[in-house]
Amino acid sequence: MKRFFTLAAALALVLSLAGCATQPASSPASESSSDSVASSQEESVVLKVGASPAPHAEILESVKETLAAQGITLEITEFTDYVLPNNAVYDGSLDANYFQHQPYLTTFNESNGTDLVSAGSIHFEPLGIYPGKTASLDALADGAQIAVPNDPTNEARALNLLAANGIITLKEGVGLSATPLDIVENPKNIKIVELEAVQVPNALADVDLAVINGNYAVPAGIIDTVLVTEDPASEAAQEFANIVAVRPDKAEDPAIAALVEALTSEETRAFISEKYGAAVIPVF
Repeated sequence: MKRFFTLAAALALVLSLAGCATQPASSPASESSSDSVASSQEESVVLKVGASPAPHAEILESVKETLAAQGITLEITEFTDYVLPNNAVYDGSLDANYFQHQPYLTTFNESNGTDLVSAGSIHFEPLGIYPGKTASLDALADGAQIAVPNDPTNEARALNLLAANGIITLKEGVGLSATPLDIVENPKNIKIVELEAVQVPNALADVDLAVINGNYAVPAGIIDTVLVTEDPASEAAQEFANIVAVRPDKAEDPAIAALVEALTSEETRAFISEKYGAAVIPVF
């Protein structure tokens, strides 16, 4: 009987050791597979960015391959207004947007209780005066109509551009807070027609002149008709540089940093200069 229990104990010990021996054999393979999947997930990043169709979305398209080589898939959503892309970044639907300058973003944040920030400045789009029913500034008749963007920062820029060309005179010192109420001299009785920025190019047939944002003049195919623009060497070129906007928690995100690096590369500078000429000016 004693021999029986001794044999049984020995057999149990052998089986126990055999069971332990099989455990590590599968563990390394399992861990390796898990690590591989985790690594793959970490390397594959989808970056969702909202943009105006042109030039912003086109510039973003030009850096897709550069980002893809770094494991970042760039998904671009196009917007034709100035409100939805900021709301989408704020609520997390988008990681970033690229369509606006800092003064506009500051005004948007103050008006909407948001706290979006700039991750980098990319380019400047001079506002331009474009011909509608009137072919030149000199031909502008008494009582003529001039369409301008109605958002506060771009309207102020438009009024300053009209003042710089002698069409109106603004109250001294009003600067970039100018509104039509700040016009103190209007010798030709110009009527200022305030429209959403996206609608201004569509109004050319109905007004004498229009002040149009570059990102709307490009897709409208009217860049070559511009009569005069903001000075690309002016302070406005830095003040109104178009930025990549993000939530504060995304400001240090590696994928955002890679996007800004790609957008401020020499390759992107060459792309912008060749495609848009003086209508879009790199600021990096």
